[in-house]
Amino acid sequence: MTATLEAPEHAPGDARAGAPRSWAAWWAVPPLLIVLIAVVYPLVRVCLESLSAEGASGFSTWTDVLGSEAFRDALWRTVAIAVASTLGCLVLGTFLAIVLAFVPFPGSRLIGRLIDTVLALPSFLITLAFTFLYGTAGAVNAAIGGLTGSSSPLLNFLYTPAGVIAAEITFFTPFVVRPLLASFSVLPRAQLDVAASLGASPLRVLRTVVLPEAWPALVAGGSLVLLLTLNEFGIVLFTGAKGVITLPVLIYTRGIVTFDLPGAAVIATVQIALSLGLYTLYRVVFARLMKGRGEADVVVEQAK
Repeated sequence: MTATLEAPEHAPGDARAGAPRSWAAWWAVPPLLIVLIAVVYPLVRVCLESLSAEGASGFSTWTDVLGSEAFRDALWRTVAIAVASTLGCLVLGTFLAIVLAFVPFPGSRLIGRLIDTVLALPSFLITLAFTFLYGTAGAVNAAIGGLTGSSSPLLNFLYTPAGVIAAEITFFTPFVVRPLLASFSVLPRAQLDVAASLGASPLRVLRTVVLPEAWPALVAGGSLVLLLTLNEFGIVLFTGAKGVITLPVLIYTRGIVTFDLPGAAVIATVQIALSLGLYTLYRVVFARLMKGRGEADVVVEQAK
């Protein structure tokens, strides 16, 4: 009788003696170092700079900056312009996306490509184009003056907060259009056909079928636009609007013009905290929204 010798079985959690250690975890080191050096270190350095005022404590710099009227006005103006621009982008972007996705017409694909090209352009070019079109000596005022014979410009909004908002809406609307078009492209056409066959009007189909599916794209696009407009600098600077001082412009003025680096660092730290807070809020809202949609989909599947 022969006996068969078998190797002892190891428990699933036991590590074999002499087994080579996996090097897969080390692949996370290079991107982690890049993030720490290129992103985290500059932000930490800015925050520390706000506490390094000469001849006074850092907290006194914070008190002076946060208590100044210039900072309060810039903060309020930054938030107001960002919110107004975001709302304008949501309205205009939703309209354009619906037309491009559900209203077929010749050249719709070309218009969609032209809207996408705006994403590749620097923001100050939009302001420069607005100056040529709507400036006091722009083409629109020249045409109106030629028709009416008036020497004074009729349109004079470009150098006001309204001009900044109009330029930001023009530049950032594609950031809303693109997610919506992607969302509409996966919308089952059968739902639209069934709703239409049941006698629902186009507006009701839009309200009850299309827009509920577009909420995640609207939240994503709107949150991105809000973050970008809060930190927008080029449009405000190139507009040259007098009295339109936002937080990025105030940082530039304090840090570059007056060489008040601790004061600029204080405002930059507030800007960082504001951006990170809004981004965290967006992630929480988006996660809950997607969780709610997932649960609703499960209920629908079980009900079938």
